Amino acid sequence: MHLAYLSLINFRNYVRLELSLPPQVVILQGGNAQGKSSLLEAIYYLVTTRSPHTSADRQLINWLADRDVLPHARLEGQIYRQGTPCRVAITLMKEPVGRGQGFLLRRQIEFNGVRKSAAEFLGELLVVLFSPHDIDLVDGSPDGRRRFLDVALCQLDAQYCRALRRYNAALTQRNFLLRHLRQGQGSRRELEVWDEQLAPPGAYIMARRQQAVDGLDRLSQPFHQKLTGGGERLRLSYEPSFDPTQAPPLNYQLPLAFGELQERRKAWSGLDVSTIAAAFRARLRELREQEIERGTTLIGPQRDDLHFLVNGVDMTIYGSRGQQRTVALSLRLAERALMAEERGEEPILLLDDVMSELDGMRRAALMELLDGAEQAILTTTDWEDYQPDFLARAHCLSVEAGQIKPASPTLAK
Repeated sequence: MHLAYLSLINFRNYVRLELSLPPQVVILQGGNAQGKSSLLEAIYYLVTTRSPHTSADRQLINWLADRDVLPHARLEGQIYRQGTPCRVAITLMKEPVGRGQGFLLRRQIEFNGVRKSAAEFLGELLVVLFSPHDIDLVDGSPDGRRRFLDVALCQLDAQYCRALRRYNAALTQRNFLLRHLRQGQGSRRELEVWDEQLAPPGAYIMARRQQAVDGLDRLSQPFHQKLTGGGERLRLSYEPSFDPTQAPPLNYQLPLAFGELQERRKAWSGLDVSTIAAAFRARLRELREQEIERGTTLIGPQRDDLHFLVNGVDMTIYGSRGQQRTVALSLRLAERALMAEERGEEPILLLDDVMSELDGMRRAALMELLDGAEQAILTTTDWEDYQPDFLARAHCLSVEAGQIKPASPTLAK
C-alpha cells in the first residue's frame, strides 16, 4: 500500500499543496514548525479519520480559511491498495449557526466517490505512525497503551470497532446506574441488564487484544534485537483486569510475574469468546457490592494494560529513555508487520523525527530495516541523520513554510 498523490487545502499550515510521491522511502527535511509533522498528520488523518495530535477537528483548519465565503479544509489522496488505485477525500466545513453564535463543523468522507461514515470507512486503508510522543506508550498511562491497541485493531477488524463502540456505550450507562445505586437510587436488577450488554462485546475486545499482543510479541522480537545489536530481548505481556481462566478472590490484582503470564497465555489460547463472556459476568456478580460502593465498574477492557519487558525488566517502570524509545519503535515496526500479516499488504509507514534520539548503531539498523519497504515517509531536521547511500536511494524533499520542493542533500565531509 502506498500514497501516490496528496492534495491539501487549508490544512494546518498548508494553504494549498499538491504532492506526488513514489512507492519507496521518502525523506522530508526542514526546520521546526515548517510543516513536516503536519504532512504526516494529514496522511494519518486521511486514512484513519482522526488526528494523532488533537480530538478537535476544527484545530486542523488553517485560520486563513475564515476569509473564504465557505470556510473549509479538504484533504484528498490517491492510495494504491494491492495495485488498485483508491481515492479518498475528507472535507471539513465550518457552517455558521446564526449571527454571532459561532459555527458547527461538518465532516464529509468520500471513498472512491461514495460517501461513507467514519465507521464505514475505517479499515479500508492502513497506516502506522511513529512520533516522538510514542515514548508515552511505554512510560505513560495505561490509557495510552489501550488506545494504541484500539487504533491498530480498529484498522484491522471492523467487528472489533463495533464491539468497542457497544462496550463503551454500555459502560457509560452501567457506571451511571452504579453512581445512582451508591446514592440509594435506582434498582439493582437493572445491573443484570447492563451486565448482559457489557459482557459479550467486552469478551470479544479482550480476546482480540490478547491475539494481537501475541502477534506483536512475536513480531517485535527480531526488530528489537536488530535495533539493539542483539543485546536486548523484548517481550510483551497483555494484562487484562481479570483472568477468565481462573476464579480469583475479590482482591485479585495484577501485575503478575512474567513467567506466570506466559503460562496464562497458553490457557487463553484455548478460550472462545463465549467462555470469556461467562467469566466476565461471574466476576461482575462477585464485585457487585464493591462496584456499588465505589460507583464505577472495576473490571473490563477499560482497565487492561500492556507491559514491555527487556531482558526481564519492565520498561514501563525501570527503562531508560533510550530503551523506552527503542521499545516504542520496535512496537511500531511490529504493528506494521502484523497488519501486513493479517491483511496481506503493507500499511503506509510514517516516521516523524525518528532518528533524533537514536545512536549511530540504532540509526544504521533502522535504515537497513527500512530498505525494501513499499513506502515509508520520514521527517528530519538534519540530513546528517542518514547515511549517504540511504539518501541516494530515497526520494528527498525539503519543507519550508508549508511549501515542499525536491531536494538534493549534501552532507558535510
